[in-house]
Amino acid sequence: MKKIIITLSLAALTLTSCGTKKKIAELESKNKEIQDMLNSTTLKLNTCLAEKQGMATRIEDLKNSNQDLIKTRDNFATLSTKGAENIEKSLESLKEKDLKISRLQDAITRKDSVTLALVTSIKRAVGVDDPDIEVNVEKGVVYISIADKLLFKSGRYEVTDKAKQILGKVAAIVKDKPNFECMVEGHTDNVPVVNNSVLVDNWDLSVKRATSIVRVLQNDYGIDPKRLVAAGRGEYIPLEENTTAEGRARNRRTRILVLPKIDQFYDMIEKEMKNQSK
Repeated sequence: MKKIIITLSLAALTLTSCGTKKKIAELESKNKEIQDMLNSTTLKLNTCLAEKQGMATRIEDLKNSNQDLIKTRDNFATLSTKGAENIEKSLESLKEKDLKISRLQDAITRKDSVTLALVTSIKRAVGVDDPDIEVNVEKGVVYISIADKLLFKSGRYEVTDKAKQILGKVAAIVKDKPNFECMVEGHTDNVPVVNNSVLVDNWDLSVKRATSIVRVLQNDYGIDPKRLVAAGRGEYIPLEENTTAEGRARNRRTRILVLPKIDQFYDMIEKEMKNQSK
């Protein structure tokens, strides 16, 4: 009977990990799509700015041509009908390009301002002066990296009481941002874990640590589980080499990602791109 229970437990853990990996893959894929879209949008913005400059030069040339025409007609202050029409059309075209540029800049500015405000509030709430807690932004996502010694005992995945105080501050920020998702990533060094009925390797340890934190955020602080993602990255994304104790300590960490919902941001960028094609 004991063997059957152990086998079922391992199977459940495997299925959970697979589901998590699939979710991570989907988020990373969507994030790449957004970055590609932003790169394309920036390119279009630069093209519009260049066209705007060319249009301004053309308008100036038309004005100079009309000045020459005025002089040849005994200094009568009249513009030719054709010249006036060309200037009017050029001005209208310039206004349209200004509107498109403004829309693109607004979309990028909204995304940047939201990220900046979020990072500022997190630094203030969590206490970024603690060397074991780092806050930074990468590709529009806010990362809170917490050293494992603040969260877990060595080789364990149960969250400590001290860690719950830190997670409470993070939870307050997440709850204040209902349109954001929260992904918890567990990272380990390359030292093998003691194989037992629960943990087979560092994959298991990183996943179990992530799910432990997710449960605290859900059960202790009331975060909607629909907004939470638990992910284990094992030993495979180190910050430093695992050849020294300091390097291994740096690699043992938990990252909490606070990010706008991918679908909402993607829809905003897609809408602005469609406006440019009109």
